[in-house]
Amino acid sequence: MLNPQLKLNTKIFNSDVEQVPIRRGFGEGLAKAGETDENVVALCADLTESTQMHFFKEKFKERFIQIGVAEQNLVTVASGMAAMGKVPFCSSYAMFSPGRNWEQIRTTIAYNDRPVKIVGSHAGISVGPDGGTHQALEDISIMRAIPNMEVLSPCDAVEAKKITQLLAKSGKPAYLRLAREKTPIMTTDETPTEIGKSQIFWLPDVGVAQVGIVATGALLFQSIMAAKELESEGIKIKVMNLATIKPIDVEGIVTLARETKAIVTVEEHQVMGGMGSAVAEVLAQNFPVPVEFIGVQDKFGQSGTPVELIEHYGMDKNSIKEAVKNVLKRK
Repeated sequence: MLNPQLKLNTKIFNSDVEQVPIRRGFGEGLAKAGETDENVVALCADLTESTQMHFFKEKFKERFIQIGVAEQNLVTVASGMAAMGKVPFCSSYAMFSPGRNWEQIRTTIAYNDRPVKIVGSHAGISVGPDGGTHQALEDISIMRAIPNMEVLSPCDAVEAKKITQLLAKSGKPAYLRLAREKTPIMTTDETPTEIGKSQIFWLPDVGVAQVGIVATGALLFQSIMAAKELESEGIKIKVMNLATIKPIDVEGIVTLARETKAIVTVEEHQVMGGMGSAVAEVLAQNFPVPVEFIGVQDKFGQSGTPVELIEHYGMDKNSIKEAVKNVLKRK
């Protein structure tokens, strides 16, 4: 069942569940952050509407800077503004930022511990027909490896809006990962959100869970759908929303592993170095259990519809169910 304490969207299982792009939540959250703090500024690399920064631009034109197609310049200008007391959010496609400008992010932002927020939109395989050159599948791994950098991947637009406002107050460098396509709304305005804390979205009606699914981003929805169907087959599941990949919630992950003794990680990203690897690092150091990894298996993306690609790369509901059954055999 859905965790009643989190006040989640009760219409999540309806065929007409509301779907909104996660990136829109960021745009709305940035505009709200701008209302709260006049030091919040926005910089974009010629993708204002695509990354949904137009919400901020329309309200605070004097605090919006169009850098143009120059992603390395984008983050170094943002770093300079942060040094002068501003709270910069800089956005582009994830393939270009942090994909193209990683060294500048590392040296000018993270090395100096400046509170710049790097927003990578259109991440993952679900970018669809744009193809492998524009499908960022390595961004979590390259960003979580940088010291001082926080890494976040919200599950829906509502959570993205809240996280954006929290990042404006965090005082730390951060990477915010966003998806392009419309995805189901799973949370509500009343669902609690905290940087660095995981949440159990799905849990058994009665009894102890046999497997824990740890998911990040929009694939949390597929994970909940899988858990619901597995319950009807007699397999009890807990599903964790891991929106903050760094700093990772060690206590929450270890607690889930101690209960279930088996974990499946789910992410729209390369399995190597991504969220699943981060979870495995926690478990190896604290409470080793069998782990199955759902994600892209050391391959590049390709053109297709988002639904086709999620299924082709083994990240859909049925693939998650199969991974759960496989990890059960390893307990």
